[in-house]
This record gives sequence, structure tokens and C-alpha cells, in this order.
Amino acid sequence: MPSKERVPCPRDPACREIPNLPAHSDRVEEAPRPARFRRGLVVFALYLGLSLAAAGADPEGWAYTVSNDLMSPFCPGRTLAECPSPQADELRLWIIVQEAAGRSQADVEEELYARFGEVLRSAPEVRGIGIAAYALPIAVFVGGGLLVAGVLRRITTKPVVVAEVAPSAAAISTDSEFERLIDEERRA
Repeated sequence: MPSKERVPCPRDPACREIPNLPAHSDRVEEAPRPARFRRGLVVFALYLGLSLAAAGADPEGWAYTVSNDLMSPFCPGRTLAECPSPQADELRLWIIVQEAAGRSQADVEEELYARFGEVLRSAPEVRGIGIAAYALPIAVFVGGGLLVAGVLRRITTKPVVVAEVAPSAAAISTDSEFERLIDEERRA
């Protein structure tokens, strides 16, 4: 049976009425800072490790990857996984069945390219005319950089000072001739 001894309670007067309650303390017992920090690091490391493991794991297989990588022949501008058409559903199911049957990803992709052509590629192949899709932007970037460098070099170089040459006799005679013509015009 609990004793009727009263424990002093500085914060709450109601607790004085309840027997055998421990006194409130102004400070809650906490773990020391280094221990809390280590616990936090352990929790963070576990979270990071599990999230990386989940990101690296491929529970779905290559059929879903192929559906996300290939463009849809039925919905222009969308991947096969994003296309809402019934034909795309059939094609996605066909890819899943092929994976379940044990065919390789390269074999299935080769058959799809044979059936639908290059429209399935999300990026051009680095072969033939497809090289231009990669080389042209690089060439334009390098050419633009050279053009900007040339313009900046021309702007920032100091102009060459040419020494003044005394006017020639022919220039003096033409000047006197012009002055005579101007004087005649003024008199008239």
C-alpha cells in the first residue's frame, strides 16, 4: 500500500496532493551531446545506406527500363511507359512477356527496332548522319567562342599611333584652290 508521504513539487501545486510522486525537475534528463550526435549519425548512415541500396536494386527487371527508355511509336514525344494508348499497353505487355520468357534485352530491342524503325530512339545513334546531332552543337560552340575571343581581342588591343606626316605640296595646292573657290562663291 502506498504511503501517504508527500513529495514537494515546485511547479504544480496539484501534484502535492498525490502521494509518492517524484518531484518535478526543471531539467529533463537527456543523453549527453556526443551520444546524441553519434546516434544521429548512425540513423543518418542507415537511412542513406538503405536509400542507396533501394535505388541500386532493380526489382522490376529490364522490361520496365526498356519501356521507359524507348519512345512510343503510337504517341509522338512520349516514352512507351507514358503513352496512354491501348497499342502501347499491348507493346509493354509484350516486352514483359519476352523478359519472362528469358529473351535478352538486346534481342528484344533489336526486334523492336526492326518492327518500328528509328522512331523508338530517344536520341540519335552516333553513326552516319546521327554524328551531326552531336558534332554540330560542339562545332557551333567552339566557333562562337573563337568569334567572341577575336572580337574581345580586337576591342581590348591598343590602337597603333601613326606619326603625322607633313602635308605634301599637292595637298597644299588643292587646299589653296578650294579656298579660292570658296572666296568666289562668297563674293557672288
